[in-house]
Amino acid sequence: MKRWLWTAAMLAGVLMMSACSGGPAARGDKLAVVATTTIVGDVVAQVGGDAISLAVLLPVGADPHVFDPSPQDMAKATDAGLIFANGAGLEAFLERLLENAGGAADVVYVSEGVAFIETASHENEKESAHTHEGVDPHTWTDPNNVLRWVDSIEAALVRRDPAHAAGYKANADAYRTQLRELDAWVREQVEQIPPENRKLVTDHETFAYFAQRYGFEQVGAVVSGYSTAAQPSARDLAALEDRIRAYGVKAVFVGSTVNPTLAQRVAEDTGVKLMFLYTGSLTAPGGEADSYLNYVKYNVGAMVEGLR
Repeated sequence: MKRWLWTAAMLAGVLMMSACSGGPAARGDKLAVVATTTIVGDVVAQVGGDAISLAVLLPVGADPHVFDPSPQDMAKATDAGLIFANGAGLEAFLERLLENAGGAADVVYVSEGVAFIETASHENEKESAHTHEGVDPHTWTDPNNVLRWVDSIEAALVRRDPAHAAGYKANADAYRTQLRELDAWVREQVEQIPPENRKLVTDHETFAYFAQRYGFEQVGAVVSGYSTAAQPSARDLAALEDRIRAYGVKAVFVGSTVNPTLAQRVAEDTGVKLMFLYTGSLTAPGGEADSYLNYVKYNVGAMVEGLR
């Protein structure tokens, strides 16, 4: 039996037993919540503050596109009053587990309400309202989309834990101010890059929302698609290298959660810089991208350095 099938079957049984018994929703006097990724987790923490007990499924540095949950992760999920996920097809593992569990968990997909960027193909589109095959799931690369996340997170926490509604609202309002200030800061930094240099080549198509917001063009990606699970052909890589030369691209950017070998080869073949960004994960506490705000600031700094 494949591991994900075994994992799904185990979670289904545990979640169903939890649903029948009412299930634990608190750790001590705090609301127990789970987030899928470190990025979702950080935003949830900003809104929930001291009123929640937060567990994050994906460890630092894990790629959400290919993550395979363990039985320990299942235990975290079944101990939660709420599960916060990005949605839009990012967490394929969560969709499978929830389907096998019969939808027993209370899941909030924080990207609901974002104006999604559609992909070129809808051949594999599913019926699930939250899977959203055919759209780019990397909504967090634009801080204005994270403002939508905050709305969803606040509403869910207030609904589940109305006794702390005032605190959730105050935290959410303060964080919205920080996100708006971050958006203004990004615009100022981008001005350092000549307009003709605002061309992005990344390891996979991660920064469409960022590019749309701040006036960049996505020239191409080492992996032509929105998931790191795909593999490019030699013809794909040759075509990308031709575009890099034709467009005068200054740098190739590779995410911290993926193998950089192919991106390094493309950079070497075309004589451009190879720059590292954070994509699907924050760093450990104390690192250069240990919060969503620092994540954006690091990435924008790297883009300015690589492209100006």
